Amino acid sequence: MQSTLFIQSPPVLGNQYGDDAFLRSYLQRRLPAEMLAEIEPSLSALGELAGGELYRLQLADRLNEPKLTQWDAWGNRVDRIEVTALWQRAAEIAASHGLIAIPYERRHGRYSRIHQFAAVYLFHPSSDVYTCPLAMTDGAARTLSVSGNSALTERAVGRLTSRDPAQAWTSGQWMTESTGGSDVGASLTRAVLDESGCYRLFGKKWFTSAISSQMALTLARPEGNGPGGSGLAMFYVETHNDDGSLNGIRVERLKDKLGTRKVPTAELTLDGARAELVGDTRHGTRNIEPMLTVTRAWNSVTSVSFMRRALTLARSYASQRRAFGARLEELPLHVDTLAGLEAETRGAFLLAFELVELMGRQEAGELDDSQKALLRTMTPIAKLLTAKQAVAVVSECIEAFGGAGYVEDTGLPALLRDTQVLPIWEGTTNVLALDAVLRGELSVGLPALRRRIEQAQDLPGGDARLAAAGRQATAAVEHTMQWLSQNDDPRRLQAQARRVAMTLGRALQLALLVEHAGVTAAASDLAAACRFAAAPLDLLVAINSEDSARLIE
Repeated sequence: MQSTLFIQSPPVLGNQYGDDAFLRSYLQRRLPAEMLAEIEPSLSALGELAGGELYRLQLADRLNEPKLTQWDAWGNRVDRIEVTALWQRAAEIAASHGLIAIPYERRHGRYSRIHQFAAVYLFHPSSDVYTCPLAMTDGAARTLSVSGNSALTERAVGRLTSRDPAQAWTSGQWMTESTGGSDVGASLTRAVLDESGCYRLFGKKWFTSAISSQMALTLARPEGNGPGGSGLAMFYVETHNDDGSLNGIRVERLKDKLGTRKVPTAELTLDGARAELVGDTRHGTRNIEPMLTVTRAWNSVTSVSFMRRALTLARSYASQRRAFGARLEELPLHVDTLAGLEAETRGAFLLAFELVELMGRQEAGELDDSQKALLRTMTPIAKLLTAKQAVAVVSECIEAFGGAGYVEDTGLPALLRDTQVLPIWEGTTNVLALDAVLRGELSVGLPALRRRIEQAQDLPGGDARLAAAGRQATAAVEHTMQWLSQNDDPRRLQAQARRVAMTLGRALQLALLVEHAGVTAAASDLAAACRFAAAPLDLLVAINSEDSARLIE
């Protein structure tokens, strides 16, 4: 008798808003009811696109990548970039759904950022990282809006925030040079005043994401300025001239990357690119900080979004796949594995959106000095921690598929490769840890963070296990504060900076999970807080620096 061939069903996605109970419970808790009722239809529409049309197009478009044509048939240098079909569709959706416009329209004041990033969270994992130019666009719009340069604000911000796909611009961010990497103060690009009083830029940008954008913000050193970051200035550059030709720009090649392969990332030579000074002729690294705050928030939210997508696919698969006589979702070890990933994802979500809430309040002028310091301290911590969590969670989810997770035409390996960019872009984990611990406002931000953790536990009644979890969060922060007070050696601080930053971030994540569970009183939220509390929290352990030196000799 002929046996029946077994074919495993692939994981499926539904409406990514309707199916995400945790997202909906967070929005119900943090937004006014009338506002949520107003925006929910648009979020549901995005959820349907993300789980339907965009996801199907993503799988169908898997093998396509951006193409660079450097020369036309007659030998003219054209450097034309052709993006993928999904990117073209994603551009239309992003503009029409207001993914950049929402926080600048400010229909809902301080809550506008929550609305925006809820939409970004839904859109991102089905967009083939079209969120990369969107993040830089948001950062550029914010930077120009607060720059005091009214001419550039009038020219560019309306285009960057347009809901009309035919009019909307995106922005690049050209910082990285081969000399510096994260150390942008080592940049060699020169800014030269021509006879007409216009700046012209000369140099090489080694890593420029989304080169298909219509403009960029970049750093260059005006002639006569000294070395280091203080000698750099921030410039606005439009990529094309009025006739469509490139503005003193040569695209030398597109990068062959591990992931984010749909993002046209290029090496550029600037050979007299016409540019406009945004602020003063110095301190460009300081002037560009508003962009970094915004893009690091995008990095945090998209980290969580990738975690949620990977878990959604893994849970769908677990409900179908049978092994050892049962579905995977019935096997205790598989359940335990996915539960741990779910707790990490929820903690990361709440930390990312805590950052988003603070941003919205800052833009509404509602933060006092202590809260501003908290925002400054939290931004690099949220970015570095959620990015590392994303890589770990997505990797585990891919493993949960067994061999299918390793096969390219399932679309799953690309999810892991794309996630790997998150700890690298906008500052590596080590760079951001130093930013938070050595160069930040920790003396003010850390007490504010402790107060926020205490506030998260200040709920009437409550569950004994929640109270215990809250005490763990407080103890981790108190240990960190004590350690910092007893250690002022810069080398010792630097060596422990990552552990300090991650401990503070995980403590806040746990406190936010406790707060959420205390408000909702939902069994799954209590379970998330308790499961997170069972994972390593206080990572600040004694490390002998001499041992570290010996290990890498």
